[in-house]
Amino acid sequence: MRILVTGATGFIGSFLVRRLVALGHEVVGLDLWEPAPGLPLARFVRGDVRDPEAVRDAMTGCGAVFNLAAAHHDFGIDEATYYGVNEKGSQNLCDAMDALGITRVCFYSSCAIYGDATPPLVETAVPKPTHPYGASKLAGEKVFERWVEKGGGRKCLTIRPTITFGPNNFANMYSLIRQVRGGKFVIAGAATNIKGLSYVENTVEATLHLWSKMDEPGKPAYDPYNFIEKPDMSSRQIAESIAKSLGKAKPGPTVPMWFALLAAKPFDLVIALTGKNLPISSMRVRKLFRDQTKFEADKLLATGFRSPVPLAEGIDRMVKWYLAEGKDKKAVWRQPPAEVQRFR
Repeated sequence: MRILVTGATGFIGSFLVRRLVALGHEVVGLDLWEPAPGLPLARFVRGDVRDPEAVRDAMTGCGAVFNLAAAHHDFGIDEATYYGVNEKGSQNLCDAMDALGITRVCFYSSCAIYGDATPPLVETAVPKPTHPYGASKLAGEKVFERWVEKGGGRKCLTIRPTITFGPNNFANMYSLIRQVRGGKFVIAGAATNIKGLSYVENTVEATLHLWSKMDEPGKPAYDPYNFIEKPDMSSRQIAESIAKSLGKAKPGPTVPMWFALLAAKPFDLVIALTGKNLPISSMRVRKLFRDQTKFEADKLLATGFRSPVPLAEGIDRMVKWYLAEGKDKKAVWRQPPAEVQRFR
């Protein structure tokens, strides 16, 4: 089958493209950024999911769609851009699918939709997003829900991953590895809070496992799944796993939470005055060592899926990549601009 992947040149998108091709599919990529050398795309369209013409161009000739295009960083993106990409982009895809007779789509949402929802955070929990990213992803889900309600064989698989990491990713896990390796990591408080993680290869395998089951009897037309590695790890266990892969006895010293928050105050002031996204802040301390991000994956596990790469091994694989090449690479943040981009 010829499949359109939006966000094809991004972190998860690149892994998904390679797996789809390995399974015998042809893949068309739609993205704001050019693909890295060697990404096996049958065709690439440089375009914006907010541009209906680019979406229609890329989708022509395809039989299914995987929508990974997203505005997803929690710093430096305005609210209108989140909704423009995550909601309006989804609507553009639905409109084009209807025009071209496509009835199968996979939408990458996020566990960020849950926000302050009451635990347990299962797929049936009532979402209460606390940030425009989660709120706009939830709005995107509603677009696809309305689309499948039109009937006609329309089906949507929705994946809600939590923080996803792996080789070639420069976000939270990359920063942790760098700090632990450089001796600049400090644990605040007990650090027993759960931090749900998704290793990228497992995220993709779970997606393809569920995609293969979309047409089984009894499957709903709109079918959301959380993706989180199990068993859970605490923030301390994650740091200790990184240290072990680096050959260190421990990730760093432990200080009281109050002391860490006090030490972060000067950084808060600089952020407020300059708007810079600094690696240290009170928010980051609380987010890493106090706030819990515990989501449940029972629905996925009930389908028989088990992650082929254990979480500790996934962390080890990323550490090995970091030591071999990642530490020498410069992070490039792929933030969609506020204005719709047109390249024709």
